[in-house]
Amino acid sequence: MTTTTTRPVCAAAIALVKQAEGLYLTAYRCPAGVPTIGYGHTAGVTEADIGWRRITEPQAEALLADDLTKAAAAVDRLVTVPINADQRGALASFVFNLGAGSLVGSTLLKLLNRRDYAGAAGQFGAWVKASVRDKKTGIVAKVTLPGLVTRRAAERALFERRA
Repeated sequence: MTTTTTRPVCAAAIALVKQAEGLYLTAYRCPAGVPTIGYGHTAGVTEADIGWRRITEPQAEALLADDLTKAAAAVDRLVTVPINADQRGALASFVFNLGAGSLVGSTLLKLLNRRDYAGAAGQFGAWVKASVRDKKTGIVAKVTLPGLVTRRAAERALFERRA
């Protein structure tokens, strides 16, 4: 059995994710319609869990630590240029929220891996839409979510910090 480990993300990234996600000790449906619990944890959370599955704050902290470590591992695999702890943390938040697949083919990653750090920073703002189903019509549309605008701005600010 092979175990892959990675170092945890910086405290600023943890704080960013906590602020962006909020803490929900009971499972709920996030604005994009995904069953979620804790600080944005979705793995293993089902529609049947919504409204009744509960966790404790220490459990939420443990799930977040695990989720961010996995996100950071994806960042470590995909980024081929030197980045500081804050840049890594910002990218881990991005991957935690959108999935590694969103980073893989992104202009953000392409620019970053070409050492265009400023250009990469400018790409965070392109990721502010989510597919949302209209409750009345059932039609799914890409909608700009204010929470994503705020989150991407915070990720960009963290990415641009000098660690």
